[in-house]
Amino acid sequence: MNEVIGLNSLALYAVGSAALFVALSKARSRLQLSQAKHRSLAGHPRMARRIASLLPSYSYDEDQVFAIDGAPPEVVSKRRAAFAALVSGCQQRYPKSLAASAEAAQTLSDLQFVSAYRVPFQFRKLAAQGLKVGSFVQSTSGVTVTDLDGNVFFDLTGSYGVNLFGNDFYKHSMAEGAALVQELGPVLGAYHPVMLDNLKRIKQISGMEEVSFHMSGTEAVMQAVRLARYHTGRNKLVRFCGSYHGWWGDVQPGIGNPIHARDTLNLTEMGEATLKVLRSRRDIACVLINPLQALHPNAAAPSDGAMLDSSRKAHFDRPAYTAWLQELRRICDERCIALIFDEVFMGFRLAKGGAQEYFGVRADLVTYGKTLGGGLPIGVVCGKRAWMRRFREGSPADICFARGTFNSHPYVMGAMNVFLRRLEDADIAALYANLDETWNARAALMNSRLTEAGVPLQVAHMSSVWTVLYTQPASFNWLFQHYLRREGVALSWVGSARLIWSLAFSDAEFEQVVQCFVRAGLAMQADGWWWTDGLVTNKTIKRRLLREMLAAKFQGVEK
Repeated sequence: MNEVIGLNSLALYAVGSAALFVALSKARSRLQLSQAKHRSLAGHPRMARRIASLLPSYSYDEDQVFAIDGAPPEVVSKRRAAFAALVSGCQQRYPKSLAASAEAAQTLSDLQFVSAYRVPFQFRKLAAQGLKVGSFVQSTSGVTVTDLDGNVFFDLTGSYGVNLFGNDFYKHSMAEGAALVQELGPVLGAYHPVMLDNLKRIKQISGMEEVSFHMSGTEAVMQAVRLARYHTGRNKLVRFCGSYHGWWGDVQPGIGNPIHARDTLNLTEMGEATLKVLRSRRDIACVLINPLQALHPNAAAPSDGAMLDSSRKAHFDRPAYTAWLQELRRICDERCIALIFDEVFMGFRLAKGGAQEYFGVRADLVTYGKTLGGGLPIGVVCGKRAWMRRFREGSPADICFARGTFNSHPYVMGAMNVFLRRLEDADIAALYANLDETWNARAALMNSRLTEAGVPLQVAHMSSVWTVLYTQPASFNWLFQHYLRREGVALSWVGSARLIWSLAFSDAEFEQVVQCFVRAGLAMQADGWWWTDGLVTNKTIKRRLLREMLAAKFQGVEK
């Protein structure tokens, strides 16, 4: 009997010890994961979603909106007059463009969204008085766009990254590409022979063995992640705090996604704790890299619509980011994790061979889009053969299905072929020569001229993608986009937060844009928007905003 009791005790002890070990292992894993999350709200998607649901809507009324920073009466009066002049200028210069936009906004959901988020929500009532931006243009030429009213603007929208080589380049690619495939027309399923040349050229550029075509960059990233999960048998994907990989649920775990992405680990970029997580976990299928994130690590894509102070930061450190990618490459090799470069936006912008060439680090899978379509929609996945295979030889029912009706559309393949062949031309090669030196020098020139003008503006950049930084605490920086537009600079709906230059800008054209920036900055300064008493800081602005939100939430006050 005693022996039985002893054995039972040992068994219970063993079970208890095993349970304790499992519990401690889980606790250790959760602690590691917690330490690898960025301390900002963007690093905690669940918390961000909860806080976003509690955020009250309120707006500044007419009496307070021009004096929210405590400006004296004479400055408030100057601001009122300046705003009225901006509104009047919009109505006089853009009547057709604004009328078309207003008509479209009644039906077009996309336009309703971007129109609402061009300015911080507290200022929407003010902007609704007539500070509008037309969303229609009728033509392009070189580095300019022309709206429905005949106004010509320097194009810094970049067509969301598509426009790398200038508007005329893509108009030519689309026209010549259409001529290549017009005899086939819209036949789908069967391929036009021009695809063979596309495959050869993409393989050379990417350094990969296989290629698949998709309809968008978002779809290409979806397929890359599916392949990583398929081949590893794991479900977790790692994205880095603030990075953008399209709008599908698994890569947008926080605000903007109506459901929770449960298999996404949202970790700190360039963080030692993140490396510990990657080295220790056994359920990670892939790591997603967006090279553009090197400009603002662990911060979401900037937008003037969220800018209520001057705390926006950006800085690109190429050696540090290269070292980070090299370490990720080593860990992914050790742990059999797929390293995916999402070059949908930055592909071909840093170098002909993209981020892989620029940083000297090879991915397992790489996605392209935007400019590669020669002006038409495209998403491409390139990868090593072992990662790209969608079936298993010994298991005929074990497949990773992915198809799309418009994948490899003949007209897209034609425009893509023109784009890829043009990459070999001498004039395009000349644009890539000394690319970093060219754009570093241009950014330095812009900053020098802004400093000389005495305006509180600087730019940070990653090659030809720039962002405007505001060096003096202020609550009206979002207005700068409208001063730039008045000077003839077209920006995307995120305003001065992201300037996307085409490489077609000549030195003379760049100089004209610099002058536009200086004139816009001086005008905004003269109109009193950057007035300061020396006591306002970004911290005091944030405290004021917190007080306003609490009052709106708990006192029901619309400020």
